Amino acid sequence: MPHVITQSCCSDGSCVYACPVNCIHPSPDEPGFATAEMLYIDPAACVDCGACVSACPVGAIAPETRLDPQQLPFVALNAAFYPDRAPDEKVPPTSKLAPVIEAPRVDSRSGRPLTVAVVGSGPAAMYAADELLTQRGVQVNVFEKLPTPYGLVRAGVAPDHQSTKRVTRLFDKVTRLPGFTFYLNVDVGTDLTHADLLTHHHAVLYAVGAPDDRRLDIEGMDLPGTGTATEMVAWINGHPDFSDLSIELSHERAVIIGNGNVALDVARILTTDPNTLARTDIADHALGALRDSKVTEVVIVARRGPAQSAFTLPELIGLTSTGEVVLDAADRDLVLRDLASVEDALTRNKLEVLSKLGDASAPATRPRIRLTYGLTPSRVIGTERAEGVEFTVTGTDEVRVLPAGAVLTSIGYRGKPIRDLPFDENAAVVPNDGGRVVDPASGHPVRGSYVAGWIKRGPTGFIGTNKSCAAQTVRNLVDDYNAGLLDDPVSKPAALERLVRSRRPDVVDAAGWQAIDAAEVARGGEDRPRRKFTAVADMLAAAAAAPAPPLRERLLAGLRR
Repeated sequence: MPHVITQSCCSDGSCVYACPVNCIHPSPDEPGFATAEMLYIDPAACVDCGACVSACPVGAIAPETRLDPQQLPFVALNAAFYPDRAPDEKVPPTSKLAPVIEAPRVDSRSGRPLTVAVVGSGPAAMYAADELLTQRGVQVNVFEKLPTPYGLVRAGVAPDHQSTKRVTRLFDKVTRLPGFTFYLNVDVGTDLTHADLLTHHHAVLYAVGAPDDRRLDIEGMDLPGTGTATEMVAWINGHPDFSDLSIELSHERAVIIGNGNVALDVARILTTDPNTLARTDIADHALGALRDSKVTEVVIVARRGPAQSAFTLPELIGLTSTGEVVLDAADRDLVLRDLASVEDALTRNKLEVLSKLGDASAPATRPRIRLTYGLTPSRVIGTERAEGVEFTVTGTDEVRVLPAGAVLTSIGYRGKPIRDLPFDENAAVVPNDGGRVVDPASGHPVRGSYVAGWIKRGPTGFIGTNKSCAAQTVRNLVDDYNAGLLDDPVSKPAALERLVRSRRPDVVDAAGWQAIDAAEVARGGEDRPRRKFTAVADMLAAAAAAPAPPLRERLLAGLRR
């Protein structure tokens, strides 16, 4: 009874190190790990010990006999990753055991222990904090603009992917480690400067992600009814900056330009029964709007062909197992054409799934998703608001028009400049060497400045990809500390607390976040994992209700300062 990794895999590699028989690949030391859509369990080598189940932070692994019907395709998908071999040959001959990567060792030295400011609180930030806090005495202060932490896990993962959001349980454990401090509701760049942080820390590590959308520069994209898929995901998830977004759902068709995983997420939410979504942590305003929605078809449009589809195979399998996904006859011909010529196994698997999709000419029995290929957008049609999109068939002058009331683009994320740090406008990242910020003019590292996550490498990979990314940055940071290349903080530890509260009196600490979390869970009742606060004022009110820490903890905190 081998175990199986399913679509909610986050690729952080924890299961690889937990496995005693080397049956999960690709491992972090193997080519392709950083770009792998998921990890795979070898059914011939799995010994059914269950170690990977407890190690997985998102609950993505289960015994084959306990899979839901929609997860059954992953049995063959896991097995197909491995080559055919003799029955007694358990491990692929070219594989080797993944090494256990030890945390960087911080050398003891006179003066303050290593103290690091981490800006951002998403996966890269929390993995970096976790890596640093494996060493005794290290202090990590995490700064986040919002009163709530965890970045895109909270605001960017679709609400019907609750298993993926379970990684926050791991992050919650990190917040309870000795040496960890939260400074939530603090905007670095406004409330505090980079220089302020360096005065109180040996180093500042930015893990702020890529918060901006890549915009499609065509006529009409400023009309009411247009927007981006990432904005809609934030609206659906109750991000306070997007809770007042105007979303057009009164037309029977919505068009999404771009076909990555975010496009699939939005299309799936728009066509899912609201009663199903009512059992998730979807924002109340979004649930109400979806109950009144008139959308019966979401068309996901790609400029290139099926073989170049940007979505991952696990997401495609998940989409087709829970909803109605169809193709026009012309698009099915494109799929079959690519299937006849493509040799890459992963791409062939995608095309095989696409070839089995339903026929768009058949009567729809419920809101559905239609995939279409080979169309390049030229303009959004409409005067007062969006009424459709005009396309050309890619590579030709042939014009096609899709009527629609909502037009969303989903063509990727983009990092934005960080005050007082260099920025590469073309790549939309902070220039760096292994996470060390580099001055492009001199080619030298910027003393005490580091990056991890999407602002370091661009918007690539999955939640777990940030683990190895953050680990690389932390190893280089610790090496610099050990080599004496980082200046000791000028101010005493207590001075940071006073500075933050003088600039931001309503700062939220870990206890405040726990109070917000508990209040949201209580609001969810028995039927929902939580009902989110979508206004900062409500979050701060909940945080203010946090009980004061016990006297003993306050005394110890005072002594540490």
